[in-house]
Amino acid sequence: MVAATFVPLGYIVSTLVSTGWHETAELVFRPRVGELLRNTAELVVLTVPICVVLGVGLAWIVERTNVPGAAWWGPIFAAPLAVPAFVNSYGWVSAIPSMHGLWAGVLVATVSYFPLVYLPAAATLRRLDPAVEESARALGSGPVAVFARVVLPQLRLAVLGGGLLISLHLLAEYGAFAMIRFDTFTTAIFEQYQSSFAGAAGSTLSGVLVVLCLVLLAAEAGVRGRARYARVGGGAQRGANRIQLGLGRIPMFLVLTGALAATLGVPLWTIGRWLKIGGAAVWDTGAIGESLVQTLGLAATAAVITTLCAFPVAWIAVRSGSRFARIIEGANYITSSLPGIVIALALVTVSIRWLPGLYQTAATILAAYTLMFLPRALVSVRAGLAQVPVGLEEASQVLGISPAATFFRVTLRLTAPAAAAAAAMAFVAVATELTATLLLAPNGTRTLAMQFWQLSGELDYAAAAPYALIMIIASVPVTYLLFTQSRKAAGL
Repeated sequence: MVAATFVPLGYIVSTLVSTGWHETAELVFRPRVGELLRNTAELVVLTVPICVVLGVGLAWIVERTNVPGAAWWGPIFAAPLAVPAFVNSYGWVSAIPSMHGLWAGVLVATVSYFPLVYLPAAATLRRLDPAVEESARALGSGPVAVFARVVLPQLRLAVLGGGLLISLHLLAEYGAFAMIRFDTFTTAIFEQYQSSFAGAAGSTLSGVLVVLCLVLLAAEAGVRGRARYARVGGGAQRGANRIQLGLGRIPMFLVLTGALAATLGVPLWTIGRWLKIGGAAVWDTGAIGESLVQTLGLAATAAVITTLCAFPVAWIAVRSGSRFARIIEGANYITSSLPGIVIALALVTVSIRWLPGLYQTAATILAAYTLMFLPRALVSVRAGLAQVPVGLEEASQVLGISPAATFFRVTLRLTAPAAAAAAAMAFVAVATELTATLLLAPNGTRTLAMQFWQLSGELDYAAAAPYALIMIIASVPVTYLLFTQSRKAAGL
């Protein structure tokens, strides 16, 4: 698995080596690269803090207050991950045709990616020991002080991991920014690959993306440190008491409603408008049904594989502070920062040259999904494992329980909420993935995202609307079931 992680990076390195240092230097040190670097840096610096504030704030409101409908807001705020960023971009551009540039990119990226902070933050809040917060209140601390001094430090892993994931997705996103005419490294890479397929310029820009990823990884690792986040003891065997908002329930509810309108309301309104224009003629039930079955099959399989692969990597990262552990963990983030087209081209090259039997098979596309979305699962699983006291595992083994049985009886049960969130994020990511699927899907594969992109590319927005709507709807029940199971596993 570790070796497979380095395949896309090896593809870039081999291309750069064959290009030569002189030509590579000319491609890197030019004004265009400086412009792309500024745009990308501004996008990350502005978007990530907004997503962190929004994700943590919504998670706290939903999990810790008596806001109306709290039981339903959890899965609802995971649903925006089911809306592809390029669909969000089109929805906002349709509503506000003048939208373009940096702040348009920040808006689209925020409504698309804030759940990457919300989901792990909500899962962590459900697992925190309420007795610690109650002790702080008994000592005279108010709700704001308790949140800042007790709760927020324990959300450190979730916030840093979610922020890192958002940063990496901003580096790799293409469709959303192309639609609002905002140039980043990835839009430039796509332009290069469209003109020369596997040219040196595109690989050079991909190499710059890898360097940016390394900078982000180093920053996240430095801020994260090596602090432990597990409970010292068993903790209180109950959930935290919800804060009674009183008259504040109304403004809090309006905040949640406003966030829902911005994240799901705008794209759904746009889709509904096109469905009304197209009428019954756009509902090709045969083609839509086939695309839905293929999408659900690929997404479910990839979600299971990705979550299972995340466990050993997260285990090494949490239980070991060695350099090897950091390399294994960091390699996954580096790969996910690359645009889907780069990962797809790397796998195409490898399969054609050395493993021709795997070319255009389900195994190849599932491998691409795992490489692309493993960090999404890794962040949640790592946060869950970090909260599992090592003492419980050691006590289990002292009582004669084998390490394997200890993992299933103790570790896996305690990390179930985080694993559920990981599977949910992987599922919706695969269900809405486009670029790698276009290149790697076996003959006859037509996912919902592929059909939407093809029809919208033909400017048949009415015919594309059903596929966009089903992509959004399909994720809601799956995410709700995962949230339900995670709450049962946590005893809530």
